[in-house]
Amino acid sequence: MDIDTRQEEILDLLEERPHVDVGQLATRFEVSSQTIRNDLRELADRGLVTRTHGGARRAVYAANQEYTERRKLQAREKEAMGRIVASLIPDDCSVTLNIGTSTEQVAQALKGHSGLVLLSNNINIINAMMGTKARELILVGGTVRQSDGAIVGGDAVDFISRYKVDFAVIGASALDADGAVLDYDTREVAVARAILNNARTRILVSDGSKFDRTAPVRICGIAEIDYFITDTQPPAGFVEAARRGETEILTLDRAHASAS
Repeated sequence: MDIDTRQEEILDLLEERPHVDVGQLATRFEVSSQTIRNDLRELADRGLVTRTHGGARRAVYAANQEYTERRKLQAREKEAMGRIVASLIPDDCSVTLNIGTSTEQVAQALKGHSGLVLLSNNINIINAMMGTKARELILVGGTVRQSDGAIVGGDAVDFISRYKVDFAVIGASALDADGAVLDYDTREVAVARAILNNARTRILVSDGSKFDRTAPVRICGIAEIDYFITDTQPPAGFVEAARRGETEILTLDRAHASAS
């Protein structure tokens, strides 16, 4: 087992239990205790776990509230952003949506579309689209993260890589003024990258509060996105990075900054 796979499985274990022990992990993976300590140190450096005496626990971020609570934040803005995203997506096309409260609002706005082939690693989105005019709903296979219904991990990445869709819609946990699009979980980031890499048009939807947050793992740069939908005008550096990448920014008042 390579280091990336082992560390991913450690994170999977921390989804199921509050704490992992160095000795138990060493036995499970048939490696030395020092190897496990190195793994935990690297995961801690990336902000994904918190070291404890003899092991580690899942990192808890003040900004990363319970998923049900996050749905309530900027709820009206997310609903309005979802409608803007839906206006960019025609009937009779294919689209992938990833995990997130903003992408869930995109799904709500897409309910009136017909003929969509919709792929998602978000159980909530697939449930929301049941009974609509969608031609086909495809749930990504992989490990289910029980806290929010996200399907993550290597199996999910492989599943997504079998498709090529017209539109990808992703969210993010944090945005940096230099144009970086960020998240907390390497597994979730790997899925988001696969979604972007296997789409013809790439859309990011995220409210302006994400500029006040930090996260350790980079999904992409804003220049790799075709459209960014948000509720307020982003910082000047972010707008400049978008301009260089020919990324169009659409805000709720429909004002936009374009690189053209």
